[in-house]
Amino acid sequence: HAGKIQDLRDLSIRSTMDFTLPLTPQYTQTGGTTKAAATTLFGQYAVAATILFTLAVFLFEAYLNFRQRKSYHKTDFPRELETTVGNIDRETKSTASAAAEKREDSSKSNNDKKDKVDRNAPLLPQLKSKFSNAQSYGLDKINFSIFSSTYAVTEEVVFLLYGFLPYVWDKACNIGAKYGWTETDNEIKITLLFLGIVTIFGTITSLPFELYSTFEIEKKHGFNKQTLGLFFTDKLKGLALTAVFGGPFVALLLKIIFAGGDKFYLYVWAFTFVFSVIMMTLVPVVIMPLFNKYEKLPDGPLKDSIYELAGKLSFPLTKLFVMDGSKRSSHSNAFMFGFMKNKRIVLFDTLMEQVSNDEILAILGHELGHWKMGHTVTNFVVTQIYTGFMFYFFSLCYNSHELYRAFGFDDESRPIPTIIALVLFTSTIWAPVDKTLSFIMTIHSRKCEFEADEFSVNLGMSSKLQSGLCKIHLENLGAMSPDSWYSTYHYSHPPLVERLSAMMKLDTAKKLS
Repeated sequence: HAGKIQDLRDLSIRSTMDFTLPLTPQYTQTGGTTKAAATTLFGQYAVAATILFTLAVFLFEAYLNFRQRKSYHKTDFPRELETTVGNIDRETKSTASAAAEKREDSSKSNNDKKDKVDRNAPLLPQLKSKFSNAQSYGLDKINFSIFSSTYAVTEEVVFLLYGFLPYVWDKACNIGAKYGWTETDNEIKITLLFLGIVTIFGTITSLPFELYSTFEIEKKHGFNKQTLGLFFTDKLKGLALTAVFGGPFVALLLKIIFAGGDKFYLYVWAFTFVFSVIMMTLVPVVIMPLFNKYEKLPDGPLKDSIYELAGKLSFPLTKLFVMDGSKRSSHSNAFMFGFMKNKRIVLFDTLMEQVSNDEILAILGHELGHWKMGHTVTNFVVTQIYTGFMFYFFSLCYNSHELYRAFGFDDESRPIPTIIALVLFTSTIWAPVDKTLSFIMTIHSRKCEFEADEFSVNLGMSSKLQSGLCKIHLENLGAMSPDSWYSTYHYSHPPLVERLSAMMKLDTAKKLS
């Protein structure tokens, strides 16, 4: 048992944890001389600065979570949404008598679907009837988010203080040594071992949270449809795909960095671009069918209308699929994929059950608006530019041994693992940049959503898009009264009432012009 005892000693008795500045990990490769090795303010305070930034982000996001939590305790239906949806009902000329007749017919043959949205009934009464359910669902999710984010930040800080990264890297080196691998000659192999250990550990620690979210919260509110067997099968498939695609990606990335010299970031940039294009092609065609079944949309009015719309917009639609999203959840969606002259559209089977054919067409008009207005290409280009700049700045910090010593990689006789250098760079120096750009892209995403809505409105689909969005919101128990700060920071799509109000203003402007 000497080896196991030594493992415990490595992580627990190197030194008594010192919480005075500058902070140093308890586990270091030399046994605790990091503080003495640091010669600059950057090296001395890197750990403390990282923890401070992590906690600052956590506290700010926790504040937003509690603001959103407060909004879920509201019991009064939001007045602005009531006015807006009331106008939609009047515009679509829905009548209570028609709705009552429809509900009566439905109840005779479908007594088990009392909670389903009535596609022919006025929307406002249905939204009001679902408001308390939506509030309850949102409250459960935000409470879970508060708990899980608290655990996540606690784990992150504890790992930093106790030297999780150098400890796991050394364990990977010890395992590799059994096969004759050294970190000097076999860094890629040891890196894959290291990432494998981290991935397995992360999968295990996140498993209770995923199980609770899926089989408690989602099931409680009627969304979860998957079994435990399907859940774990998906997990195993995900891990296998990570190994099949992630392993070679990391190996090639490291080879390029090793061989690229001072300008390695240019070659890495080109490699990540090519890899992104390949994965954008493979994911929907090869990977996604491993999890869901895709069938061609049956011939009929909906299929004819979609192809007609695609032709009107010069969208090179080649295939139209229905995906069995109901296999796992009753949430609904639709998406497009493909390059150049080979575009495809996928509709969730749940979406086809929740809205009418005209509303599906209006929703696709919105999605095609993203394509027509170049939003998809813009996002791809921005992502590639972001990746290029990230690797460029990483190249400037690549040889910053002060940073690596600060986090426990302080043995001057050993090489700094490239994957560790990249991980520490992205989680320290680059982290504020990433957070800032992420927020900017969230704002840009909402702008694009408004523009795509306007595109659908200009196609003459305003009323159907509005009613379709309301029905999807009903079925998904979306937040009807979100906190303004929370939605601004987190939502990639504008809140429902903002989208509906914007479309109504466009309708009014068109009538006046």
